[in-house]
Amino acid sequence: MKIHRNYMLRCLQIAKNGLGTTAPNPMVGCVIVHDSKIIGEGFTSPYGGAHAEVNAINSVEDKSLLKEATLYVSLEPCSHFGKTPPCADLIVANEIPQVIIGLVDPHDKVAGKGIAKLKAAGVSVEYGFLEKECRERHKRFLSFQEEKRPYIILKWAQTTNGYIAPSKKLRSERPEPYWITNAHSRQLVHQWRSQEQAILVGTNTIIEDNPKLDVRQWSGTNPIRVVIDRELKIDSNANVLDGSIPTIIVTDKKLKDKKREEDAISHIYIDFSHEIATQLTEALYNENINSIFIEGGAKTIQSFIDANLWDEARVFTGQTTFSKGVEAPKFSGRITGTQKIETDILNIFHND
Repeated sequence: MKIHRNYMLRCLQIAKNGLGTTAPNPMVGCVIVHDSKIIGEGFTSPYGGAHAEVNAINSVEDKSLLKEATLYVSLEPCSHFGKTPPCADLIVANEIPQVIIGLVDPHDKVAGKGIAKLKAAGVSVEYGFLEKECRERHKRFLSFQEEKRPYIILKWAQTTNGYIAPSKKLRSERPEPYWITNAHSRQLVHQWRSQEQAILVGTNTIIEDNPKLDVRQWSGTNPIRVVIDRELKIDSNANVLDGSIPTIIVTDKKLKDKKREEDAISHIYIDFSHEIATQLTEALYNENINSIFIEGGAKTIQSFIDANLWDEARVFTGQTTFSKGVEAPKFSGRITGTQKIETDILNIFHND
C-alpha cells in the first residue's frame, strides 16, 4: 500500500502542471511503473489535447514493458468519446494488466464505466487511493460535476483597520491608484488569475479602477472576464471591453447597440430583482466554466458570502490604513494557511 501511495503522490504532483490550461477538463496525472521503476508519466494536455493516460503511455520508450506494468492515475480513465478517444480503450489495447485509480470520476459519462470497461477486459483494477488528496487536486472539476457550479475563490486586500478601498471623497480629491498590498502580493494575484478559468468583478470596480483583469505580471493564460453591468453603463473605452480577452457581461438590459456584441464579448441575462449569486453560478455553469476568481468589489463578494456560495477566500492584509473607506466583507471560515509576503499577511480560508 505504501508503494501505491508514493506513485499516486507522483500522479498528483505532475497533475498540477495542467493547472490553468485543461479546463473544463480535470488536470489529471498518470504514472506507469514496471519492476518498481517509473517508465512513463504524463499529465493532461491543454483543453482539446491528449489526456494524462495517453501522454504517459506515449512517453514509454519500450512499449513491450506495458504488458507487465502498472498504471497509476489520479482520476478514473474515461470510457467515452469526447474530443479524444476513450483512455480505457487505450489501456486495454496496450494490454496493461493493472490499473490503480485515485478517484472515481463523477461525470455522468464515466462514473464507474471506465472501471467496468477495464475489468471486463481482464484488467486488475483498484481505486480509492489517496482519495482525499485526489479530491483536493480535482476540486474545480468536482465542484462543477457534483455541485453543478464553478469552484469559487474570493480574493480581497484589506488595510490594517479593515477597509478594502478609500472613500469616494478621498478618490475624488486624489484620483490615483491606492495600493493596499506590495508588488510581490500583486504579482501572486496575477499567478492566481492564470490558474482559474474565469475572473469576476462588479460594475463599480470597473468604473473606479478600470482594471485589465489579465495576467500581464505572470506567464499564463488570461482568464475569461466576467463583469456585472446591470445598466450597461460601463464606458465603451473601458479595458474590459477592448476585445483582447473573451469577456462576458452580466446584465438585465437588452442590447440597443449591436456593436457591443463582438466576437470576444458576449452577454448573459439574469433577474437582478432576485438573489444574484445563485443566478450567476447557474449561468456560469451553463457557460461550462468550472472555476471563477472573484476579485471585487465588496458588494459583489458579500453577495456570494451571504448566499454561502464560496469555497476559498484569500485575504491579504497590508500595512496601509484609510481613515474612512469601503469596509472589507464580513464572513466566517476555517483558516487553512497563513503566509507573510514581505510586509503583507496572506490568510487562506475554506468554507466548511
